[in-house]
Amino acid sequence: MNVQPRFWEPTFALAQRELVRFFRQRGRVFGALGTPLFLWALLGTGFGRHFQASHLGGGESYLGYFFPGMIAMVVLFTAVFSAISIIQDRTGGVLQAVVVSPVPRAAVALGLVLGGTAVAAIQALILLPLSLQVGGQLSLLGVTLAVASILAMAIGVGATALLFAWRSASVQSFHAIMNLVLFPMWILSGALFPPSGWLGKLMLLNPVTYAVAALRASLFPGGGGMPLWLALGVSWAFAVAAIGAASAVVRRA
Repeated sequence: MNVQPRFWEPTFALAQRELVRFFRQRGRVFGALGTPLFLWALLGTGFGRHFQASHLGGGESYLGYFFPGMIAMVVLFTAVFSAISIIQDRTGGVLQAVVVSPVPRAAVALGLVLGGTAVAAIQALILLPLSLQVGGQLSLLGVTLAVASILAMAIGVGATALLFAWRSASVQSFHAIMNLVLFPMWILSGALFPPSGWLGKLMLLNPVTYAVAALRASLFPGGGGMPLWLALGVSWAFAVAAIGAASAVVRRA
């Protein structure tokens, strides 16, 4: 009976710390929400003239198609900001104190990921009503499935960012990894354009593709491009695998 409190109490404490830190940093809130919204409006308006809605799926315009991709960008930015905070905490000695304590390493990894996941989910929920302006449908079932998709995406991407951040020597080296791995994961997720040809086969190897497809199918019924059960299943499988990999890296530290 005493094992659970030693695991879950530090887990929730680390997650709460990330939430408090995020909302105290107004510039971080603005960056995580403002940049995706700006790109959604800018790219959606510019690219919309060159894409036919009948070929996109999900929404009656390119703004509708790009909306799940904008949510995915919010999740990506949140994961990146959280990972940078992890590097700063490690170099500042905060995480060293946590790691040498009796707290299980798996609780440390889970707490750090859940903090970023909660922040990403809150931001995404704030933006979801905008989907109504571009042909989205917010039924109870649709919102529930959308939240499940967002959580799977946030956990998977957040754990992946933690995995790289924990092994990065500095913020600069993590930025290089972000540009090489995390940002291409977003580009090749179907966020900007639907899968087709050889590039489409490559996109199917990207687990974020399935999370974006699940979110699109939840908000724009019939627009996911693949069965919803498959998209959600792969998304959560990736989330669980990423958590396991991140926990293993933290345990070896």
